[in-house]
Amino acid sequence: MHKSFFAVLLLLCLGACATTQAGPNGLADRDPREGFNRNVWAVNEAIDSAAIEPVAALYRTITPQPARRGVSNLFSNLSEPWSLVNNVLQGNPDRAIRNLGRFIVNSTVGIAGLIDVASEIGIEAAPEDFGQTLAVWGVGDGGYSVSPLLGPTTARGTVGTIVGFIANPTTIFLDRVLGFGTIERLALTTAEIVSGRAEAIDTGADAFLDSSADPYAAARAAFFTSREAAILNYDTAGLSGDRNDIEATEDEAFEAALDDLEQESPLGQPDTEEPDPGEPDPAEPEPVQPEPAEQGTTAEPEATDETEPEFILEQE
Repeated sequence: MHKSFFAVLLLLCLGACATTQAGPNGLADRDPREGFNRNVWAVNEAIDSAAIEPVAALYRTITPQPARRGVSNLFSNLSEPWSLVNNVLQGNPDRAIRNLGRFIVNSTVGIAGLIDVASEIGIEAAPEDFGQTLAVWGVGDGGYSVSPLLGPTTARGTVGTIVGFIANPTTIFLDRVLGFGTIERLALTTAEIVSGRAEAIDTGADAFLDSSADPYAAARAAFFTSREAAILNYDTAGLSGDRNDIEATEDEAFEAALDDLEQESPLGQPDTEEPDPGEPDPAEPEPVQPEPAEQGTTAEPEATDETEPEFILEQE
């Protein structure tokens, strides 16, 4: 199944592990059609605000979160065959085996993909599409673009989307085996868009854009970072586990970082207070004052080892 524009918004809240390369003018160098793209972005935002976001909000209101998760799992499961094909084309048989295992387990034990049993037993996702395959083959991205409704992409990604519409095994199965017509395909696509848009709200994508001085530039930067991370296969492998444990680890790391900041000054030096010149330094010992002699007496010098030999000589 193709990725909708609103599902792509999820990229804004995902952690990314790749470095985005840009020219002297930053990501603007990778956006040669920025003026046109901003116009399309504005149209997409208007359509979203007028129609899709209200429907997604209503969907979130009337549908319990476990049910929404099940719908999202269903669409993820439908994408496994196409990911398998692309992993094979990229020469990643181990990831292709994961796609196959996830599809078999989730389609059977997971009740047609509604339950992600595969992740629970340690078979992690390995998502791929033909745009990523072209990147692995060395095809350049062709510059950033914003497609109507589909949203952020590149020229390479657009080609990958077109190929996916034609060659995706899931689409072929639905059309030729189950006999899906235009109405059924439209209903499935609409459900995917609404599900992805609701999930974008859940993950805070709206808040991210609303807090950005330039939402278009923020979305562009997030897209490039996340897309390149996906091409390099920085996916969920190795990040499995209980979400509570992951959040606890993140909290511990955050608290440790705060402790480090508290122990260091802004320049990286230990935060120490300068002593008041009028106060004595507690680290320096106080000078010992000699005890005053009693009135009417004079202090006699104590005999030392140096005077003893002279005394002995005089007695002889």
